[in-house]
Amino acid sequence: MRFLLDAEQREFTRSLDAMLTAAGPPEVARSWGRGESARGRALWSRIARAGVFALAVPQEYAGLGPHPVELALAFVELGRHAVPGPLVETVAVAVLLGGSERPDPAKRFLPSLADGTLTATLSAGPDGCALDGDTADLLFALGPDGLRLAPGHGPVRPSLDPVRRLTPLLPGGELLDPRPPWARALLWARLATAAQALGVGLALLERTVAHVGRRVQFGVPVGSFQAVKHRLADARIALEFARPLVLGAAVTMDPADVAAAKVSACEAAYATARTALQLHGAIGYTAEFDLSLWLAKARVLLAAWGGPQECRDVVLSGGGRPR
Repeated sequence: MRFLLDAEQREFTRSLDAMLTAAGPPEVARSWGRGESARGRALWSRIARAGVFALAVPQEYAGLGPHPVELALAFVELGRHAVPGPLVETVAVAVLLGGSERPDPAKRFLPSLADGTLTATLSAGPDGCALDGDTADLLFALGPDGLRLAPGHGPVRPSLDPVRRLTPLLPGGELLDPRPPWARALLWARLATAAQALGVGLALLERTVAHVGRRVQFGVPVGSFQAVKHRLADARIALEFARPLVLGAAVTMDPADVAAAKVSACEAAYATARTALQLHGAIGYTAEFDLSLWLAKARVLLAAWGGPQECRDVVLSGGGRPR
């Protein structure tokens, strides 16, 4: 498959990159992790006004979508800039509501999710935890009886990524849909996670290349050492191999393609994180250093929305298609 971005897609990516760079996402992420959500909510509104969340919302509910390719491009940038918040969860909620056989919840919530007036998170795992439930306006819980609007959340739980605030959702609440389109929502969530992981890996590589170019040993930059070049080349190759898989999966939206993209992008980002940590030396371990924001995220995205083994099983099964 030969995939080239058109002029509009390239301009969308450039404008999003410029907006996020100007917002100073590392500082926003750190304040979000401390529970100070004002700057994060302001950035969230700007991202929504750029049309990112509307890409997953059908046009009949004040959205622009569905546009999975543009959504993947946007999430690469969100990953590159370490933007905090329940980004993937918002996409999953939009797909669940937009594809429901019941139009009332979609009319009720989707326009506000598309324009950023409201934020949402989703609990879909066996632990009942949702990402950033303490800052989200709408708490959705997916259980055996369907999709519910949760009445509240419990105390924040620790995460491997200190910017990700895990909160258990309280049981009960309004039943919105007994048969939500979970398979389709999971597909979109995995695609967004793969794209976000690709962006995280690209940011780690970019920062590490800059670091080894500045750091000097024996009178020369450590980036001139052959062993360092090999490690960085391996990381670059893994990320560049993952990029067409992510974009190709966004075109086909085939479950096997999306699962393959998720495995490739997340494992490439995690491998790049390990390389970045080793080449930065002791400074890479410090929480005060911005690199830590991407290091932690690379680890949690590896397991989010289906770990490597689960996604490989999807690929081997052909995405559930008859063989």
